[in-house]
Amino acid sequence: MRLLTVVLASALAGCAQLPSGTPEPASPAASLVATNERTRVLAAAERALAATPPTITAFPAQLSEGGRNDFYSNGDYWWPDPTKPNGLPYIRRDGQTNPENFVQHRNALNTFRDHVAALAAAYRLTHDEKYAAKAVKFLDVFLLDAGTRMNPHLNYAQAIPGRSPGRGIGIIDTLHLIEVPKSIVALRGSRALTAERAANLRRWFSDYKDWMLTSANGQEEANEKNNHAVAFWLQVAVFAEFTGDQAALAACRERFTQKFIAVQMAADGGFPLELARTKPYAYSLFQLDNMATLGWVLSDAHTDYWRYTLPDGRGLAKGVAFMTPYVADKSQWTRPPDVQAWEGWPSRPVFLLFAGLALERPDLIALWRRLDGDPSDPEVRRNRAITQPLLWVK
Repeated sequence: MRLLTVVLASALAGCAQLPSGTPEPASPAASLVATNERTRVLAAAERALAATPPTITAFPAQLSEGGRNDFYSNGDYWWPDPTKPNGLPYIRRDGQTNPENFVQHRNALNTFRDHVAALAAAYRLTHDEKYAAKAVKFLDVFLLDAGTRMNPHLNYAQAIPGRSPGRGIGIIDTLHLIEVPKSIVALRGSRALTAERAANLRRWFSDYKDWMLTSANGQEEANEKNNHAVAFWLQVAVFAEFTGDQAALAACRERFTQKFIAVQMAADGGFPLELARTKPYAYSLFQLDNMATLGWVLSDAHTDYWRYTLPDGRGLAKGVAFMTPYVADKSQWTRPPDVQAWEGWPSRPVFLLFAGLALERPDLIALWRRLDGDPSDPEVRRNRAITQPLLWVK
């Protein structure tokens, strides 16, 4: 603990201090993040205060086999077949997103997450009730109100016209929701988050978690061999932590050690299935960010998954060692550049912050601080599950 305090003091050097009278977060780690992020958080919260709560019901999905409250999207890399008069069935072009696909529900969900997370982080910084009240309005409209809520399932996500009404692989579309339970926790103690409302929100996430774990689509996604499985179990872990499902958390811990470290990670810390894609840099960052977040969520007083290693040395620290040099200097990347959004990377990857805190590495925290926390490229933004790190440190 003494070493971590020294690490945080070193990382804080050069940061502007919190204004006098500001309610400070509870720990040195939270204080570091709050000091670094305050201006960015409050600017995002002001935009959220002026925004209208998004809904999926505002965007009817004409090709969906579900109802108006059911989330719908198309698979990203699927395009009309130019050899067919009606383009059906669609064909796949890996790494090339079809701009004509239906993405309105995904965009609404991501916007909802962005605003709720910013408002909750601002409330944690200031305890100003205006942020909590607006955050709760977003939560009510998107998750609770019968007329506008999103139903807690993903039966129709990443559908492929002419092939599938919805696939397990589509569950990755709700990865952004992992910041919403963290936001709700940050809002505890506010006047707006009543006990009844909090219970209803826990029920929504419990229902969605249970659907993920029991549905055919969920079982399909849970057993994927690449980043999709990691993103699935990261969602389960966050939702299980929020709802108190210890059995689901135990299943997440088993997957982390037995599948993700033991099978998906190579001896050098890279992820071969991600490196084989047409966007190897982005997929490697995406995978490591999600692995790092999963390790952060699962670690407790009994097991530190940041220190967990296999006999051959594979573990989160090895993954960080593999990818960090390419984040510090992308020109050192030895593989072909990504076919899409290459210029937008790297944004500020959360694995640097979590690794810096967990492994007591001020150099990683310094690199995290130096990078862009608000990327503008929509593809880069879509691949960032965490927008407000303050919500993730206690």
